Amino acid sequence: LSVSDHFFLYFSGLESDEDSCEVNFEDAQVYDSKHSSNASTPQANGVWERRKTLPAPMISRCDYSVWGILKKCIGMELSKITMPIVFNEPLSFLQRMSEYMEHTHLIHKACTLSDSIDRMQVVAAFAVSSVASQWDRTGKPFNPLLGETYELTREDEGYRLISEQVSHHPPISAFHAQSLKQEFEFHGSIYPKLKFWGKSVEAEPKGTMTLELLKRKEAFTWTNPLCCVHNIIMGKLWIEQYGTVEIVNHNTGDRCVLNFKPCGMFGKELHKVEGYIQDKSKKKRRVLYGKWTECMYSVAPKVYEANKKKAEKGDAKKNKPETEDMPGVQETVSVITGSALLWRITPRPAHSEEMYNFTSFTMTLNELEPGMERLLAPTDCRLRPDVRAMENGDLASVEKDRLEEKQRATRKECSKDEEEWSTRWFRLGTNPHTGAQDWLYTGGYFDRNYTDCPNLY
Repeated sequence: LSVSDHFFLYFSGLESDEDSCEVNFEDAQVYDSKHSSNASTPQANGVWERRKTLPAPMISRCDYSVWGILKKCIGMELSKITMPIVFNEPLSFLQRMSEYMEHTHLIHKACTLSDSIDRMQVVAAFAVSSVASQWDRTGKPFNPLLGETYELTREDEGYRLISEQVSHHPPISAFHAQSLKQEFEFHGSIYPKLKFWGKSVEAEPKGTMTLELLKRKEAFTWTNPLCCVHNIIMGKLWIEQYGTVEIVNHNTGDRCVLNFKPCGMFGKELHKVEGYIQDKSKKKRRVLYGKWTECMYSVAPKVYEANKKKAEKGDAKKNKPETEDMPGVQETVSVITGSALLWRITPRPAHSEEMYNFTSFTMTLNELEPGMERLLAPTDCRLRPDVRAMENGDLASVEKDRLEEKQRATRKECSKDEEEWSTRWFRLGTNPHTGAQDWLYTGGYFDRNYTDCPNLY
């Protein structure tokens, strides 16, 4: 596995009956009611319960360092350097990408709201929540094989998702999620643009996210923030996200601009997100603030500005330098009076650090539920022997090498026969809302006809 793949894959790398109630944001009502599903929720038949832990704890990386590998490869192309499998986590990147769906209850909530500004607030909270699982996730997922797929069906949360690795060079992963009640569709594709800064690696997860609220006939699009892994030479790895994310409602003209703030010299802005929503007449309607690792709030612009002026008067006394090498978690978000809570992160399980810092949702993604194997496409990454072996506590280097060599042989054979790889479930087309090139789902996956699927494993 190449270093370019290694760093790319860090970044891309996501309710109760109260959801049917309309919310009065001016009354500062708590908005983010806890969704009913987590890793311990039994299925409707009362028999199956999703797992709460992995089969084996995280494999120790104490005897390895990224710099120990890089210093032996000075002068080599970044794409030619091989990284040990110990830096992986037991997931394919397709599974990591499905973590966008962890807070799907926010989409369901947006579908119930009658006001477009209220809907935009919740869509913005969903966009922030979709990257929250990356916090402290410095292990990298396995690089998907060309043609690899992943499906995720959550009847209790009302959606199903299919993803496919549609290109190998450059690596592009496409996904499509849809409501089981035809309420929404959420789709996109991700591929990286990398910059190596010596002590850190920055990735721009290029690709557009599109959320369609079908009954509202609304479409929202946005791109994800930049992501950076620090201390790759020495010290503890840590992640920050920064940059401007603009969410557009293509039907109403409403826009939301979110600023994911960089850490800064003293760590003062670490994890902070601030932004605003404006309507089609460019009037600022709401201000959003919080942390992508914690929560998001909404407040009236006048209230926010008044509070900001008060805070600035006493700011000099509160400025305390933080260590630049490894900023700790800063103070929790200070809530402005009159704010409405849009979203709060679900706490990770107590043993998360021993399980690659997985969330409860992530813990279930590679699980083979009873009867699932006979229904899955043979290309589903739950069936990858190298990922399965690592999940069980085995480094699985031999399996990983075998699969990669098999893929190289397949590409060589196709090249010799002048055959072009054909994707199964997605095609390259035009996003109808942005007019840009995009990978679009062609349908048919859930018909369960997989006779033409390749033998990847």
